Amino acid sequence: MLNTILPILLFAALALAVLGAAKRFLMWRRGKPAQVDWIGGLMAMPRRYLVDLHHVVERDKYMSKTHVATAGGFVLAAVLAILVHGFGLHSKLLGYALLAATVLMFVGALFVAKRRRNPPERLSKGPWNRLPKSLLMFSVSFFIATLPVAGILPADFGGWILALILAVGVAWGVSELFFGMTWGGPMKHAFAGALHLAWHRRAERFGGGRSTGLKALNLDDVNASLGVAKPTDFTWNQLLGFDACVQCGKCEAVCPAFAAGQPLNPKKLIQDMVIGLAGGTDAKFAGSPYPGIPLGEHGGGPHQPIVVQGGKGLVEADTLWSCTTCRACVEECPMMIEHVDAIVDMRRHLTLEKGATPNKGAEVLDNLIATDNPGGFAPGGRLNWAADLNLALLSDKQEAEVLFWVGDGAFDMRNQRTLRAFVKVLKAANVDFAVLGLEERDSGDVARRLGDEATFQQLAKRNIATMSQYRFKKIVTCDPHSFHVLKNEYGALGGHYEVLHHSTYMEELISGQKLSLGQHKGGSVTYHDPCYLGRYNGEYEAPRSVLKAIGIEVKEMERSGFRSRCCGGGGGAPITDIPGKQRIPDMRMVDIKETGAELVAVGCPQCTAMLEGVVEPRPQIKDIAELVADVLLEAPAPTKQPAPVKPEALEVH
Repeated sequence: MLNTILPILLFAALALAVLGAAKRFLMWRRGKPAQVDWIGGLMAMPRRYLVDLHHVVERDKYMSKTHVATAGGFVLAAVLAILVHGFGLHSKLLGYALLAATVLMFVGALFVAKRRRNPPERLSKGPWNRLPKSLLMFSVSFFIATLPVAGILPADFGGWILALILAVGVAWGVSELFFGMTWGGPMKHAFAGALHLAWHRRAERFGGGRSTGLKALNLDDVNASLGVAKPTDFTWNQLLGFDACVQCGKCEAVCPAFAAGQPLNPKKLIQDMVIGLAGGTDAKFAGSPYPGIPLGEHGGGPHQPIVVQGGKGLVEADTLWSCTTCRACVEECPMMIEHVDAIVDMRRHLTLEKGATPNKGAEVLDNLIATDNPGGFAPGGRLNWAADLNLALLSDKQEAEVLFWVGDGAFDMRNQRTLRAFVKVLKAANVDFAVLGLEERDSGDVARRLGDEATFQQLAKRNIATMSQYRFKKIVTCDPHSFHVLKNEYGALGGHYEVLHHSTYMEELISGQKLSLGQHKGGSVTYHDPCYLGRYNGEYEAPRSVLKAIGIEVKEMERSGFRSRCCGGGGGAPITDIPGKQRIPDMRMVDIKETGAELVAVGCPQCTAMLEGVVEPRPQIKDIAELVADVLLEAPAPTKQPAPVKPEALEVH
């Protein structure tokens, strides 16, 4: 009886899965065109899954082992079940192989069930709580049904009653795992996730690469929409990426805005995009809502506005403006989904099409257009901080080893101390450097994160045109935001440079013995990793190496390195200023105080401003350049060596 029922169930489920896959694929293809390597991506997918994606999953050892057992066991069991029970290849070898695969899957499913008994708050519930039962049912049903094939039990064992029970179990398992992959359900992430890895928006991320620069808009195309207004305005592979979400909530757990009680939850945001793609409301969402926004009040469809207008839409505008673009969600996502890209794409529509940048956003953008700096300061004051430093201008020298990119710290009295300290370091190392002076414009970082692509490109092109007049080998800056934009985002507009953060450059100077340094005599120190230096550009070691060179043993915070908590200063967040239950820098200061450190070393002017904005008592905040400048020793003057005597000048006596 089973020999008749099982093939019918298997092939019916496969047929429905193929139909569902086609339907799902056509849904994704409603999005805008995107260039992908169709064949190459599919060929690379197994390695991306087994290496790149699993490298992220491996951070959670429990789930890593669970995932290997469950997913690996299911894939093997499904293939072997089709061969053995679908095509009737009843060999003992295949029978034992299928038994082993179902046992492996069963063990993994037990771990899934254990995790679900008392799940972390970040995990979505609802249908996801059903998944362990379905996994167990699939593995147990096929295990028992395969025992006769392996010769362990007679072919007619149990009779028609057992056959009927097994058929029900198989139907349950295959419908959840095959049918649910493509028609919707917890297993949808497996199908969409595999193709997402093949046709990822940022294929450069795989194989150890890094890709964090925002994609440029083609502003010359008068027919192109500016940003994303409705789900179908995303590229089709972005929509595919949203569908790959496993709702694990790791993004939610690290999001600083969510922790601060602002109306953003990156997991729900991605699920809202999925709802928009298929059509419906968020009433059945089984995870944490946006703080302060109840479920069931928002919904939409593929061609309907995403942001709430006239009471209808998927998300509130404040949800998008709460993001600090710290990229913690992207770093933690085991499916490698690009949350920040989606948020900025939607911001672009609000800013460029609607002129709806909140709070001081419009004022800052107007300042950038009028004065080339977000504060609206007179451009002529850009070098006032260095009036007594006799800095060389690149317009006078025409050529230098290093272009020191000053950034908008030039207009902030606190960060002028950092700039002066770094100049002191450069001079102590006899570096051939120069500045652009009044020719330097804002890098455009703030404009771009606020969605004003037009102003960003205008500023970037002017800076590129200015720098093209001169010769230099590298750009060095104290600002990770300028560093990131110059290094990773100017290239799309024709500006290709070697760019270093000042901590990396100081490490080079120290390792090259260009600096004579004493030792830090103060108290204990912790180091705060800036998001745009760490997660965006992978630089974690250079600042620590510099601190170690001056005798500082860093007392690490629990959230440091790639898991560092954002200071709250990125993405224009201090400008849009969306209220929450607490401030992000206050939360970071709690992390700092837990170390007992008396001083915080930083490497970013925005981090300095945000952390110094926390009310005292609190540890002192100092940039790494200030700490190095504090311990500079007077280098001994080089001894003048006598000129060598030429052989022909020697006299023979």
